[in-house]
Amino acid sequence: MIESLLVANRGEIARRIIRTGRRLGIRTIAVHSEADGALPFVTEADEAVCVGPANPAQSYRNVEAILGAARSTGAQAIHPGYGFLSENADFARTVEGSGLIWVGPGADAITAMGDKINARNLMAAAGVPVAPGTTEPAADLDAAVAAAAEIGYPVMVKAAAGGGGMGMGVAADEAALRTEYDKVRAFAERMFGDGSVLIERYFPRVRHVEVQILGLADGRVVALGERECSVQRRNQKLVEESPSPAVSPELRERFLAAAVRAGEAVNYRNAGTVECLLDPSTQEFFFLEMNTRLQVEHPVTECVYGVDLVEEQLRVAAGLAPTFDPDALAPRGHAIELRINAEDPKRFLPGPGAITTWNEPAGAGVRVDSGYVAGNTVTPFYDSLMAKLIVSGDTREEAVERARAAVAQFEIAGPKCNLPFFAELLENPEFLSGDYDTGIVSRMR
Repeated sequence: MIESLLVANRGEIARRIIRTGRRLGIRTIAVHSEADGALPFVTEADEAVCVGPANPAQSYRNVEAILGAARSTGAQAIHPGYGFLSENADFARTVEGSGLIWVGPGADAITAMGDKINARNLMAAAGVPVAPGTTEPAADLDAAVAAAAEIGYPVMVKAAAGGGGMGMGVAADEAALRTEYDKVRAFAERMFGDGSVLIERYFPRVRHVEVQILGLADGRVVALGERECSVQRRNQKLVEESPSPAVSPELRERFLAAAVRAGEAVNYRNAGTVECLLDPSTQEFFFLEMNTRLQVEHPVTECVYGVDLVEEQLRVAAGLAPTFDPDALAPRGHAIELRINAEDPKRFLPGPGAITTWNEPAGAGVRVDSGYVAGNTVTPFYDSLMAKLIVSGDTREEAVERARAAVAQFEIAGPKCNLPFFAELLENPEFLSGDYDTGIVSRMR
């Protein structure tokens, strides 16, 4: 097993990786910005190195500073978590070129799946269902209009290099397309340095379902079930659950088989997620994108499948066999994750601030992956995620009951917080029925 691990991230995911490292007897090294020096992940690591000021470009995305920290502490491996440099193929190559172990998929797989158009075409060639859409970037507005006319309105306008729900717009007609195309292209150029845009069919009522895959050290790709991610605001997830209440055993077989084909098509190693859109009226699903990293919502899979995905990542990176039998994977019970963000519960606008009260819930089937404690400050420099509340039970109904109790027990004061939204959601008839889609939050608002 790896003996020393540098965690190139922050907050709850850094703390969560460090926790597994400690359990396995691995020496852990945290890197942090000047703004994060007092956060728990820094004090809980065996060593910590400040890599720059609050600006992520000067700290968490500063490749030279992170590699310098790895060299100075004698780190053997680097785990990128999610966000920041986690899907940066050049960083992965640089890490391995420096003689370090990269705890993630190979740079070629990251590159192949990083461009949405290239990824769509690869998946189609591998027999993975893809939604009707362009097979190359729309070169200009006229090309986008022609593509939309062929696909049929409404259409989704997407940044080819985007991810995480960013760089997308919906056009119901040509007039809207002309506006959205310019908007998405400008955003993509600013955020990703690549203004390439693709056009896809937009499904007004759709569910967002994803499959957790793991490429093993021996070359096999296995699927560890699906997650439902349809409770979203601004195309970004707020709630995830596993198994999906929309997926029958027969549909699950098709989902998992397609996800494995997707991984095999790019010789995938380590943890990744194949994201899909599910049309509930026809039970058809379509490839959306592959996230070549650990996902925020990985704990619900861990609860239902009884695995520690971070440990499995480390084992793959070290060339070791998994702790589980790949031929005997089966879900048990139900798990739900709520993303506790520093944002108001109505409009979901960020509300950073000093934390004066932080009391986490506890009890059977309750897990909290948090990045903060009382006395810390949620700053405006990073994502608003403060913690993930994960609940599990033998049934979905039991998990929902435990979620209600845990939300009521969770006390946070200081920054704005979306806990009241979850209290409302957990009483919503549409959510309770399991028959909901990506429009549920807008209907609640």
